[in-house]
Amino acid sequence: MNCRLIVLLLIVLVCCEFSEEFAQGPPDDKKKGDDNDDVTSKETKTESQKEFIDLAKDKDTTKVMMSSTIDALVKDIEVLSDIGDLDDDDLPPLPASAAVKEELTGEQLEGKKIYETAAAMLNKIKPDKIKSYQLLIEASNKGNLEAKALVAWSKLFGTPLKQDISVAKEMFKELAEYGNPDGHMGLGFLYASGLTVNVSQAKALVHYTFGALGGNTWAQMALGYRYLSGISVSLSCEKALDFYRQVADKVSQGVSFSGGAAIQRIRLLDELENGYTSGILDNDLFEYYQLLAEKGDMQAQVGLGQLHYQGGRGIDLDYQKAMHYFTQAAEAGSPMAMAYLGKIYLDGSDEVEANNETAFKYFKKAAELNNPVGLSGLGLMYLYGRGVEKDYDKAYKYFQAAADQGWVDGQLQLGNMHFGGLGVRKDYKLANKYFSLASQSGHVLAYYNLGQMHAKGTGMLRSCTTAVELFKNVAERGRWGELLMQAHSDYKDGRANQAYVQYALLADLGYEVAQSNAAFMLDRGEIPMLDKQEALVRALLYWSRAAAQGYSAAQVKLGDYYYYGLGTSVDYETAAFQYRIAAEQQHNAQALFNLGYMHEQGLGLEKDIHLAKRCYDMAADTSGEAKVPVALALLKLNLMFSLEKIKESPLNNAIHITDSLVADWDLYLLSALLALLATIVYFRRPQNEPPIV
Repeated sequence: MNCRLIVLLLIVLVCCEFSEEFAQGPPDDKKKGDDNDDVTSKETKTESQKEFIDLAKDKDTTKVMMSSTIDALVKDIEVLSDIGDLDDDDLPPLPASAAVKEELTGEQLEGKKIYETAAAMLNKIKPDKIKSYQLLIEASNKGNLEAKALVAWSKLFGTPLKQDISVAKEMFKELAEYGNPDGHMGLGFLYASGLTVNVSQAKALVHYTFGALGGNTWAQMALGYRYLSGISVSLSCEKALDFYRQVADKVSQGVSFSGGAAIQRIRLLDELENGYTSGILDNDLFEYYQLLAEKGDMQAQVGLGQLHYQGGRGIDLDYQKAMHYFTQAAEAGSPMAMAYLGKIYLDGSDEVEANNETAFKYFKKAAELNNPVGLSGLGLMYLYGRGVEKDYDKAYKYFQAAADQGWVDGQLQLGNMHFGGLGVRKDYKLANKYFSLASQSGHVLAYYNLGQMHAKGTGMLRSCTTAVELFKNVAERGRWGELLMQAHSDYKDGRANQAYVQYALLADLGYEVAQSNAAFMLDRGEIPMLDKQEALVRALLYWSRAAAQGYSAAQVKLGDYYYYGLGTSVDYETAAFQYRIAAEQQHNAQALFNLGYMHEQGLGLEKDIHLAKRCYDMAADTSGEAKVPVALALLKLNLMFSLEKIKESPLNNAIHITDSLVADWDLYLLSALLALLATIVYFRRPQNEPPIV
């Protein structure tokens, strides 16, 4: 059967029916209304499209489809998906799920065993990456596709293997030929970012679609973000919801009682301008805490234990070290340390074997001292019957006591109990209340549960927009978010290309921090593999996407690019528009100052000294750091205003103020200030002392 026909069938299915295939809510959910309905849902499908969908579901019928019908449907697809005309060579093969599975050869079986060994090593808290990737390369050479995919990503990112994007591209191509979802995802990213290939959003969309069909999480995120933002597809909240919900489901299922490792989101621009490391713990400070802990400081012991338990701030996850510090603090009487020891034993890991009896002992000791973590831990054990008999009443009592002290786990579990009617009457309003409280502390499951409620309209009016925002938040808290920390580490180590590729990938998945960081690196010309003009064009794109997600500094940068003509032509009106958005929506002081200057000079805005002064005053009120530049700008404004008044008055006949004097006021002012400075220096020079007789 014609390859083009097969692929067109699948593309139409993806574009027209993806939301129906993956929708998890009940069929009547959409009847409850939504303040942001799918843009394309109101459009009626043409008869040829409906026929195409029906035929696509019947494999026997597709074999006798007439070529004239195909040609008509190709046009429908291009209009529907905005992917343009594609050549046969551009079209990917069928997903792996549609291919006939063949029995593995002896070598492939050996490769599978080696891959499983390597994967188990990588899943450890402290993996031996060098040894693991040696095994993955061996497994890949024996034909294991999962191993080849991991090796390809490692070659793309340059960690831990040496970066070679061309080799990665060839590996992705080979994987895609087998219908492997990682292969399609990798090629989709390369076409989207233009690395080693010409940028083609149409090809990126096709490969992302096949990757998502095969269950690739990153491809699902990429499509969710594209439908949410309207990138090379029509805006569709419902389709974005479907894709993000699939990813959020995976993330929620992987959340342990401990909540998982903490992920730091560090903006390179903020780090540069504000002079801090956005939560990365300074080595000297860390060593100081270690010294205090060794001397028996209980607070330092608990703090170090939490750092190693949760990871983050530049500290690796290490349960052994966490137990060491928690044990010291617990022996000194710290209820918080006792509670965290209970969490470690309740969860278990490859370093510490789970032990319900020991966990209960520590939780009970902490709860007797009214520690909210201990109280919540006991609640969990009674709720799930971990080492004790299930008792919803006791569980609720302990959760309530923990929630009364503001502990996030207590709030979350109260929400779960009210939502599911576990030992209490179902009450969606109370569930929403407790989930909302827990979400304020950043608990990923609270976001997920709220997302489900908003997506289905459970206990509230259905809102696709809110549900997508919540699921997107959950999706971005998956384990792959660790790439943000790896990219930051590579950047600090001077590995700019490696850092950029990782930021670029995460940017395509919708991470705002990655978009702004990729733009920052491009803006500073730190990517050796890109020339200056190409880097500026790409930076403009990333600043634009970061600004659309609410990052005010990116909005200002976007205005700067149009003002100075960086990566685009000079456009003062568009620059003023971007500055106005940052000023009105995010109250950005720099944007207000820039608007004041543009009003003062009449650049892209009507020349108006009064509006200029108002913008300058608002900038000073918004940020204390703006007071000095605003004072200088107002001084200049008042001087110009005075010169204009004199020019219009009879005094002008005596003083003869010309237009050149007004235009070159800054040169005259600078000359006057230099003269004043010279005078001050002259009179403050050391005086010759009289000779000693």
